[in-house]
Parts: sequence; C-alpha cells; structure tokens
Amino acid sequence: MPANSWPENDSYKELEPLNSLLSDIDLAEDTETEVETSKLSLPSRFQGRRRKAALVLTMVWSGTIALNLLSWGSLLVLGLTTIMSIHALVIVFAKPRQKISQIQGKYPHVSVLVAAKNEEAVIGNLVENLCNLEYPDGKYEVWIVDDNSSDRTPQLLKKLAKTYEHLHVLHRTSEATGGKSGALNQVLPLTKGEILAVFDADAQVSPDMLQQIVPMFQRQKVGAIQVRKAIANAKFNFWTRGQMSEMALDTYMQQQRSSIGGIGELRGNGQFVRRQALLSCGGWNEETITDDLDLTLRLHLSDWDIDCALFPAVYEEGVTSAIALWHQRSRWAEGGYQRYLDYWDLILRNRMGSRKTWDLLMFAITMYILPTAAIPDLIMAIIKHRLPLLSPISSLTVIMSLSGMFNGLRRIRQDRGFRVSNYLVILLQTLRGTLYMLHWFVVMSATTARMSVRPKRLKWVKTVHQGSENV
Repeated sequence: MPANSWPENDSYKELEPLNSLLSDIDLAEDTETEVETSKLSLPSRFQGRRRKAALVLTMVWSGTIALNLLSWGSLLVLGLTTIMSIHALVIVFAKPRQKISQIQGKYPHVSVLVAAKNEEAVIGNLVENLCNLEYPDGKYEVWIVDDNSSDRTPQLLKKLAKTYEHLHVLHRTSEATGGKSGALNQVLPLTKGEILAVFDADAQVSPDMLQQIVPMFQRQKVGAIQVRKAIANAKFNFWTRGQMSEMALDTYMQQQRSSIGGIGELRGNGQFVRRQALLSCGGWNEETITDDLDLTLRLHLSDWDIDCALFPAVYEEGVTSAIALWHQRSRWAEGGYQRYLDYWDLILRNRMGSRKTWDLLMFAITMYILPTAAIPDLIMAIIKHRLPLLSPISSLTVIMSLSGMFNGLRRIRQDRGFRVSNYLVILLQTLRGTLYMLHWFVVMSATTARMSVRPKRLKWVKTVHQGSENV
C-alpha cells in the first residue's frame, strides 16, 4: 500500500462529536481558547420536514389568495415592493470589499479536499491540476476521498498517488454513509490544514488559486470564502450559456450582499473554509442534500462571515440538457429551502444579527416565497381578469436579475476595457441569461409542492462529468 494512501477499513471515531450537529446552546464567546464543536442543532431538528413544508405551502398559498380577495391587498404588496426596492438599491450601490492579496507573516497550511465517486473521466486532470498549485512546499496537501467508486477511479488514484507527493487517498467502503458530507467528515481528522479548500472532481483551477485566496482569511471574522464558479463548456448550447450568465449574477449578488453585512453563501465547488469555523458549527451536515447551503447558514449562525472572490475562478462542467438541469436545480432548490425549515427558529431569534437576518428574509421572499406564491396568484388573476397581484415584486425581481447579471458579466470582462462591442455582447448574454433564469419559477414551485408530499431521499447525488476543456 502506498505511503500516502489510507486503509479502507479505517474508522473515524474522532469525528463523533461532529455527528451530533448543532444544539441551541450559545457559542462560547472566547474563541481564542480551544475550539469546541458547537451543536447548533440536534438530529430531531432535521425531522418533520414534510410537515413543515406542507405548513409553509399552505400559509403561502392561502395568504396569496387572501391578498387577492382583500381590498387593501394591492396596497400591502406595493408597500412590500417599496421596502424590497430600498434594500435592492442598497445592494446595487454598495462597494465590494477590497480583496487582501498578500499574506502577512507565515503561510497557513492548506488541505485541498475532493470527494469523488465514479470520476474516471476527470480524476487524472484534477489531480495533476491540484498537485501543481503555487504554494510553499510542505504547506499544502491534497486529499481525494474515493467514495466506493465502481469504475476505474480507485485504480487511477493508486497510480497517481505514486507520482504526486502532495496526494493522499482515502477509500470509503460500501457501508460508509453520509454522501459527500460523510466523505468530508471522515477525511477531516486526517488533514493538517488551518484552511480547507473543497473542490468537485471536475474542477479546473489556476495555479495561483491558493496564493490569491488564502490572504483573504487574514480578516479574522472570515469563516469561509467562495470563489466564482465559471462554466468550462459555456459555448456548448443554450443551457450552458445560461449557466455562465447565472454564475456571473450569483457572484455579483454575493459580493454586493457581503459588502453590506449581508449573507455570503457557499457553492460547494471552490469553497474555502477556516478549520476553526468549521469545527465551531459542527462540521459538514450529513442530514442534508446540499452540504454547502446548510454549512452557509450554520456559519452565519455561529457569527462567521463568508466572502466571495471574483478572481480567480474555478471552472466546472455545466449540465447540457434541460432534464439534467431540472434534476440539478431541483436538488439545489430543495436544499436551499430545506435550511429555512431546519433553522427557522434560530433565524427568527436574530442569532445572525439584524443585517444578516433582514438580508436573508429579503432573499427568501425573492427566491423561494415569490415562486411558490406564483401559482395561486396566477389562478386568482385569471379568475378576476386582471394582472397578477404580485406583479410589482415579480417585476422588481426581473429588474434585479437583469441589473445584477449585466454588472456581473461586466466585472468579469473588466480587463477588456470599454468597447461598444463588448457591451453589446454583455447585453445579449444578459437577455439570454434572464430568459434562461425563468426556469427557477417552475423549479421552485414544483419543488415546494413536492416537498410537502415527499422529500428527497438523503443519498449521494452527483452530476455526471464527461471531461471538458476550459473554453
């Protein structure tokens, strides 16, 4: 067995405290002392999601119908639209936080983690990429967790481990549970990094990735950093071009929201997490279908900030068909919605502070409540022969999407200078991306309804990677 591999039957009892995940006790104020695993929630917190989802769906649908029946319902909607517009303007005119680009003092140790399952098409390029990053020798390591792959991934990793000294491999057995979260929790005690960088198996990163991102952790309250996700096969078709614009919008909104003291979010691929922050909120949650979105909320509830970096980006494969997009976005929608159902009481207690709680509420209305309310609102509009009552909020959402997408794409192309042709290209990408984004209304409406009847099973769900060049 190679020196940088790990036996398949290795247990990870050291991580037992992480599995209890999050009780309602307050975090210790003195974080300078030994970090203890905070328990923001118990396993019971993750039960009864179907009942909670059904309750929320009933409230949203009945509330929407009631607003359509009340004479002052339109005034209430206009009032809410005004409040949301003010918040939107604050976001648009905020100045992004200055990026710290130089490390002061010693370089912190970084552990690069990848949970891989049946990734023979991309694992070779991934390992070569990650094992050739520009960072001081002995200061970073690469851990690939093979989660009981049934293809040639284990054999390829065995060969690669003999070539790259940075590479370590952990093999999981068929009895291992927890999906990606379980894989990351299992490898955590074996790592040395003060900072943990998590990538997907199809990730493509620039050699200076660590040099660019690690200095940002010198702001002590930063618990995690998400780098911009870019689509490697963006020119493939309408769906991949739409995802490219979507990622630009997402990065722009993240930077703007973080700059006003709002919520920054993790996106799984290209996420950097401070070890101290991860342990303080209980590690990766094995009871959720989207570990990144769940960890996002728990970090904020534990009084950590999440920043977003525009450059450098991590490239990944975009899904290339409407069916694949539907399955992927349905999972994302459920995971994002699920965290509100799991931690609603802690959110309402304002544990994150007023700015973050308010920003999260505005985001929830735009991304989750509005799409859910769209169906009964449309039905009532047809019955009453008028425009949908929620049209003002819907219009604001579309305007914010257009503005954010255009500005996000412009920031990415900022090094190309001002040219009319560049702005025309950006405008075309924005219009096409906005049309593409309409799928979210359908996905979210269907997902919230389905969650009230049958939540998704907790299992490893991954996008099939074919291998693609960065274009």
